[in-house]
Amino acid sequence: MQMQSDKIVIKLEAITRVYKVGVERIHALDGVNLELRENEYVAIMGPSGSGKSTLMNVLGCLDRVSSGRYELDGQNTTGMSDAALARVRNERIGFVFQSFELLSRSNALKNVEMPLIYSRNGWWSRRKRAMQMLERVGLGDRVKHRPNQLSGGEKQRVAIARAMVCNPSILLADEPTGNLDSKTSEDILALFDQLHAEGQTIILVTHEESVARHARRIIRMKDGQINSDLSTEEDQARRGTLVAELGKVTK
Repeated sequence: MQMQSDKIVIKLEAITRVYKVGVERIHALDGVNLELRENEYVAIMGPSGSGKSTLMNVLGCLDRVSSGRYELDGQNTTGMSDAALARVRNERIGFVFQSFELLSRSNALKNVEMPLIYSRNGWWSRRKRAMQMLERVGLGDRVKHRPNQLSGGEKQRVAIARAMVCNPSILLADEPTGNLDSKTSEDILALFDQLHAEGQTIILVTHEESVARHARRIIRMKDGQINSDLSTEEDQARRGTLVAELGKVTK
């Protein structure tokens, strides 16, 4: 198994994200500090309104912070231009979404090739690279199939291959099993486990405890702040203690 590196891939310092709704100011993120190292497998959890989706958008360079500093691979992204941020998203961050987000008229191979068309690295060998990634996720025999010819699990594997094709620093997965049945979900999570074992840094945003347990570290959000940040084993032990204490109170 690949050992976790000491290299810091993500560093957040005093991050805030404030939205204005009429005269009201909503602090979606309120002073978040976080470090993630290469080859970590982290789950981010929290109820609706906790800030986990905003944190995901910030980590994915999809949203700008109101204040603070976000470093990715040692580079400060906070003051980057829109074009520079688009390049970061293309080359350093792999996205996997609940709804797959595949191009319906393109086959699996062309879907996986797409990020390389806009990349400065590897565009000249994009077909070969896309084939390699589809084979890596077990779809070497489905390259000519369009999304409507694929099962839900196969669509998500295509999405994962597309996310990985540019060799991203981090793989950011937002509820990746939300549209899948339990058996298919386990297959997709097994693939994430495999990618992590091979050295990939993974950030998984989920509301499902069973999905979060595949990670090695669980970060729980509440009211725009990190409420807890524990190893998966420590988190589960803490939750077990809280459930036991709640049971005593309600008796």
